[in-house]
Amino acid sequence: MKRHLVIATAAAAALLAGGTVTAVAVSGSGSGSTAPAAAPAAGHERQDTEDLREAGAARVTAPQAAAAALKAVPGKVSGLDLDRDRPGLVWDADVLGKDGKWHEVTLDARTARVLKQHVDHEDDDDHAGERSALNNARTDAATAARKAAAEHGTVTSVELDDDHRAKAVWEVETVTKDGTEHKLLIDPQTGTLNTAPTHDDHGDD
Repeated sequence: MKRHLVIATAAAAALLAGGTVTAVAVSGSGSGSTAPAAAPAAGHERQDTEDLREAGAARVTAPQAAAAALKAVPGKVSGLDLDRDRPGLVWDADVLGKDGKWHEVTLDARTARVLKQHVDHEDDDDHAGERSALNNARTDAATAARKAAAEHGTVTSVELDDDHRAKAVWEVETVTKDGTEHKLLIDPQTGTLNTAPTHDDHGDD
């Protein structure tokens, strides 16, 4: 008895017609039952368990990390990222300081203690658009994170994209308890929150 069933004809026809093919999981138990894999809705992607564990292990929220970074370097936060580093679980924060320089601050994700801090000496021309967008923003990184977390789980990343379809937006990533990742866009002027399409970076064709 065959244990694997390959369905090719329908998929090939759909591709020739320019349609979208939905992956189908076929059971090898011989029961004959098939079920389509659940496709994530717009703005939602399945997240791996490592990122879910990191979100659960963090004791410092994104807004708290932003506050701690600004205590170390007064200015404006342009990005936050929850990550594994040599000291353990950390928040990496990018800050445009009041001194006009870009600073990178690494914080312990359990205590908010500053672990590392240095000035980014890259060519400032690379940050010109980001600098302008950040200075003009009415919604800061902490506020964007709070808006996203209110309905969409734990924030794992906040970034000011100064060239998202010719405008600046806060891109916020969250993960819910079931391991689903959400990508959200927040207008830095109005604070309006929208759900980004899945794989949005490739959707400008």
